[in-house]
Amino acid sequence: MNQTASYKQAPPLPRDYGYYRRALEGERLPAAFVDLDSFASNLERLGERAAGLPVRLVTKSVRSLPMIRHIFDTAPFVRGLLCYSPAEAAWLASEGFDDIVVAYPSVEPDDLRAVAAQIRTGHAITLMVDSLDQVKTLDVIARTENVVFPLSIDLDMSSSFPGLYFGVHRSPINNVASALALASFIAGLGGVRLDGLMGYEGQIAGLMDVVPGEKIRSSIIRYLKRRSIHEITKRRQAVVQALAAAGHPLRFVNGGGTGSLETTRADASVTELAAGSGLYAPTLFDHYAAFRVTPAAGFALPITRSPAPGVVTCAGGGYIASGPAGKSRLPQPWLPHGSELIDNEAAGEVQTPICLPRDVKLKIGDPMLFRHAKAGELCERFDELLLIRNGSVVERASTYRGAGKNFF
Repeated sequence: MNQTASYKQAPPLPRDYGYYRRALEGERLPAAFVDLDSFASNLERLGERAAGLPVRLVTKSVRSLPMIRHIFDTAPFVRGLLCYSPAEAAWLASEGFDDIVVAYPSVEPDDLRAVAAQIRTGHAITLMVDSLDQVKTLDVIARTENVVFPLSIDLDMSSSFPGLYFGVHRSPINNVASALALASFIAGLGGVRLDGLMGYEGQIAGLMDVVPGEKIRSSIIRYLKRRSIHEITKRRQAVVQALAAAGHPLRFVNGGGTGSLETTRADASVTELAAGSGLYAPTLFDHYAAFRVTPAAGFALPITRSPAPGVVTCAGGGYIASGPAGKSRLPQPWLPHGSELIDNEAAGEVQTPICLPRDVKLKIGDPMLFRHAKAGELCERFDELLLIRNGSVVERASTYRGAGKNFF
């Protein structure tokens, strides 16, 4: 992979089935791949959308050490990592990364001792908390390990409307009083210190709002987003101001996700953004009013059967994404255009049948191209990503799985 190329690239040429079929010729299938030209375009757009604020890279949306290095080598606006596991953070620190924040609370002693070991070598790793019990556990381990754990408070950024909870169930810290109480508790202990604040507005960043065929629902979601943004921006600003006034300085205030950069960056209390999914551009990021992404990651399944005219069956494919069960979490046929899953079977563990468009003829041995619903989760199914540039596989990047890492 070119380690010196700028992230600013010309927009990628339109991709069709033949382009990827030729690029993947001779490769073992199933295979996952990343189109580096499309990836570069998405990275450039991410920098433009951040509008000068640094972006902390969300590692769960990438899950490949070579790809993480590539992002840092080519995009100067990306600074720091937002990990999903303390063990992952410790491993990435051992690989030379620094300024790491763990986005989710953990009280697993072995993982926290691994973090402590990296802190003793001088690495900066911040752990996430939203309760006194978590802080107590971290304080005990920190004292035993002779370190001080930097902590970030996870601020709830959901909205409660009459008869509707609009957001994700993450943190009980949802107002100034609860944030101050937790910060004061942290300040009274010797093994921990307050380092930052994170507020992830999942109902803004993670919900498509211009979905074809869902005009009314999309309109309602956009309305709810506008109401929620106004409320949660005031909440975050009030908490940041109250912490400062009480003598709890913050090194960083992190906010946002791929789907909310425009509104998050408008909050003057935010010092950095978080993003990652928009680089691979999975299907759950196809239909947002504020931005567009170019599909950059996919997987190819081999066609192994043709049970009926217009129907082919692929080997494997049941790579279902996390979240609420439903069609939105299924991988989707991508190329040839117009190919569709069969509702009664969908994507199966060992085979996936596909209905082809009338004008498309594929034979046994041909690849069928799919996109995953989410970003980095696809990497849990493959040991490597085939990296495609200018119509050819130019390199292979190991995934976390390929590196022998499983953090959950």
